[in-house]
Amino acid sequence: MDWVLPLALMLGGLGALLMLGVPVAFAFLAVTVAGAWEILGGEQGLVQLARSAAQSIANFQLAPIPLFILMGELLFQTGVARRAIDAIERVTARVPGRLSVVTVFGGTVFAALSGSTIANTAMLGSTLLPRMLSKGYHPSMAMGPIMASGAIAMLIPPSALAVLVGSLAGISIAGLMLAGVVPALLLAALFVTYIVVRCTVSPALAPPDSGDAVPAGERWRPFLVYVAPLSLVFVVVIGSLLAGLATPTESAALGCVAALAASAAYGSLTRERLGRALMETVKLSAMILFIIAASQTFSQVLSFSGATSGLIQTIERYHLTESEVLLGIVVLLLLLGCFIDQVSMLMVTVPIFVPLAAQAGIDPLILGVIYLLTMEIALLTPPFGLLLFVMRGVAPEGFDMRQVYAAVGPFLVIKLLVLALLLWQPGVGTWLPGQVTR
Repeated sequence: MDWVLPLALMLGGLGALLMLGVPVAFAFLAVTVAGAWEILGGEQGLVQLARSAAQSIANFQLAPIPLFILMGELLFQTGVARRAIDAIERVTARVPGRLSVVTVFGGTVFAALSGSTIANTAMLGSTLLPRMLSKGYHPSMAMGPIMASGAIAMLIPPSALAVLVGSLAGISIAGLMLAGVVPALLLAALFVTYIVVRCTVSPALAPPDSGDAVPAGERWRPFLVYVAPLSLVFVVVIGSLLAGLATPTESAALGCVAALAASAAYGSLTRERLGRALMETVKLSAMILFIIAASQTFSQVLSFSGATSGLIQTIERYHLTESEVLLGIVVLLLLLGCFIDQVSMLMVTVPIFVPLAAQAGIDPLILGVIYLLTMEIALLTPPFGLLLFVMRGVAPEGFDMRQVYAAVGPFLVIKLLVLALLLWQPGVGTWLPGQVTR
């Protein structure tokens, strides 16, 4: 059991640094440097650490991450995505909880164009929340759909985090992005169903609102101008993958070209906006690549210490089935999600869970989709779900965190039900990738 002490010290040291408020990337770097010095052999260990860090990010498979980020930033910074949300609102009418339904539709559309949960939630919150509250919507029916649909960007492609999960866990990135499509659309359909049923039973939650009384032609014209052409961006990215015409990197590059062309066609592309999009892309990409380097070296130190193999051998003694191992992984991820962010979850668990899942015979695609969905749930899990604080930030004065927690509750239940469905019927996640590879 010599591996227990290194594992306990590294995880304990990491936990202590995070509790002290040290940024995630620097906390991992500090623990990894100390571990490399002690376990890999002093100065030689640090040299090996530097080599591993460089090799981990000198990987062409990571190229889609900054490209997908740039695609979303172009549409967000130029305001094209906001126009699409407004157009969706115009054509949605005569539905109970109309603006809440618009939120889910709009959030799903923008998720398919950006892949950023924070940008998705912030845009929906600033655009639709004041309108819903002014029309007398109950706060739970106004804030809940915004947070729930904002988080869908974690699953639906193009998702930068799917690329990160795939690269860290050694899972096919193209397969993982496709595997998230059906669960994401299922979530959106269940959200709409819940909203319609809930507002039908309790009309006071969302006062009747059929939209502005304008002719059908005027209602549909913005949709045809701003939404239909934008769908081509999604078609370019996912269609090229489905047809086998492009790799994930090539499809991401095509998506950037399509987003740039769309922004220019709408007359929204200026030098200032392009500069902001590029700067935000650089910031996020640098942070993610730094995290990848720290994660890979952390994994290597754990492996050399014998902690990974020792933990697997210990679990093997209990003769757990594949389902039991997967259920245990899910429970631990959900618990971690209550307290730490998604990237930290990946960095802590991937070095342990991926070899464990492989030993148990778990399909890598299923493991990847489970990771994405549990991290999506973690975005909304009290007390420290990131999107809960984003929602509180865009909400008007007078709203507290208790109202935010209450609003997200029913949608968390729906996400947990879909997670249970994935555990029971893994084909929900593997069906679409299977159709493509035939």
